[in-house]
Amino acid sequence: MNLTKQLRVSGKKEPADLVIKNGRIVNVFTGELMNGDIAIAEGKFVGIGSYEGKTVVDAKGKYIVPGFIDGHVHIESAMVTPPEFARIVLPHGVTTVVADPHEIANVAGQKGIQFMIDSSVSLLFDVYFMLPSCVPATPFENAGATLLAEDLASFYQHPKVLGLAEVMDFPSVAEARPDMIKKLETPLNFNRKIDGHAAGISREDLNIYMTAGIRTDHECIDATEAKNRLDLGMYLMIRQGSVAKDLDALLPAVTEKNSRRCLFITDDKHLDDLIDEGSIDYNVRRAIQKGISPVTAIQMATLNAAECFGLAHLGAIAPGYQADLLLLDNLEDVSITHVFKKGELVVESGKLIAEKLTDSSVTPPVSITQSVSLPPLSVDQLRIPLSKGPCHIIGIIPNSLVTEHLLEDVQITDSEFIPSIDLDQMKIAVIERHHQTGNIGLGIVKGFGMKKGAIATTIAHDSHNLIVVGQNDQDMIVAAECLGQMRGGIAVVSDGRVLASLPLPIAGLLSDQNHKPLYEQLYALNKAALELGMTDAFNPFITLSFLALPVIPHLKLTDIGLFEFSSFKHIPVEAP
Repeated sequence: MNLTKQLRVSGKKEPADLVIKNGRIVNVFTGELMNGDIAIAEGKFVGIGSYEGKTVVDAKGKYIVPGFIDGHVHIESAMVTPPEFARIVLPHGVTTVVADPHEIANVAGQKGIQFMIDSSVSLLFDVYFMLPSCVPATPFENAGATLLAEDLASFYQHPKVLGLAEVMDFPSVAEARPDMIKKLETPLNFNRKIDGHAAGISREDLNIYMTAGIRTDHECIDATEAKNRLDLGMYLMIRQGSVAKDLDALLPAVTEKNSRRCLFITDDKHLDDLIDEGSIDYNVRRAIQKGISPVTAIQMATLNAAECFGLAHLGAIAPGYQADLLLLDNLEDVSITHVFKKGELVVESGKLIAEKLTDSSVTPPVSITQSVSLPPLSVDQLRIPLSKGPCHIIGIIPNSLVTEHLLEDVQITDSEFIPSIDLDQMKIAVIERHHQTGNIGLGIVKGFGMKKGAIATTIAHDSHNLIVVGQNDQDMIVAAECLGQMRGGIAVVSDGRVLASLPLPIAGLLSDQNHKPLYEQLYALNKAALELGMTDAFNPFITLSFLALPVIPHLKLTDIGLFEFSSFKHIPVEAP
């Protein structure tokens, strides 16, 4: 950074690298619109007023807003590497993300985290990291790695690491277990941030999280829960992802008085949804449609997120701030025409200028690309022996991470569970794929609407074992074996035939392809799912991937078996 040059340009002693004229600047500090030339030097805003520049851009009356910030995202959920992720979200005005690489860390530990950091550092796109706090998420499943406080400590010295990501093991915090205390104390000693994960936690129990130094949460599902967090001093992360779509339910809690403690996140958003719907720009647009003022919504997507994470150089158009900005045709539609990152034009007329984005081209180690190891599978291994029922059943709630805990009678033949199309009860299995334990957790799920076949994926939050749901055992086995051959991915099978598949050879989570062919493969998968009789009212693949996440209410499945959130323990499929 050449501070001397920046000061000389600010003082009009030499021309700016870039001047943007004739725009209407959204001031996120005051909530007002401003006029004036914007002077940029060395990638930083250095003045607003009357300036001359080596390059001049006429904004032609467009609105000028800061670059959007996604305050919590798992890049792995888009199934692409960080460089490819940047290519997808930059046209949507997202210039900075705060990423939690706990998906790949659950598969590959420290090597997974390092791969994500190394893949990000040379991009003309800011990726900051919060380190995974719970690998594995709970002791009730088998992940590919275990990360202790000492395994994370060295990462805190990296300039792109901001703190500790979503702490989801609330019992360990509440009981002050020594290993969790070490994980919490380390970022605090480095003066770093800690994110929360307060799913199903009462207002009074939030006191425990706040006392532990946890200052954010993104697991609210209604306005009452949102207000509880704001009342106790937390930042409210308003999530709109591919499954968890909480924005509409949380916005009634947002007021002009508390909005500065609110920010937008996507958390988990699939590639096709990012391309078709958008990223944080979609959150801003929808918030405006729901009655939030445009300037407040933009403030939530910029300055609020930056302040939440102590990114003092981001989130505003003001002297001394990094020159990340967007040009919008209008505020209400958030219609982005141009994106500038560190003063460089990276998106013009809504199209990415590809040569501006540096690709680090980091090659993942073999341990990450050879991460799927499955036992030989047989129909006998998938049997669920029963006497007469009733059974504990996972009930899908469309577009929600939360499931219902159902108790229903099931179809039984020869003392074992038989999937029923009429009852919409399918068999579900989680197959351990990291350590060749041979573990297969079995359960029953309701709500997929499946009429035949099976779908399987190695994306199974958070331990990312192989998860498969099906109407018959044979197709479930074919789907699982297909994923083993591809070294991970997603597959749809019917009558013993693979209808569509998507290889994800990097940790069983990420593609090594350009996002464009990947998008086409996702389209084929969605089409194949419809052939099995499933609805398009929710995404079956993302929904399936979260049915293995035991830290979300109410009933889930791990490689060890059926897991009940309320008691935080495994339970049998058949009720006593």
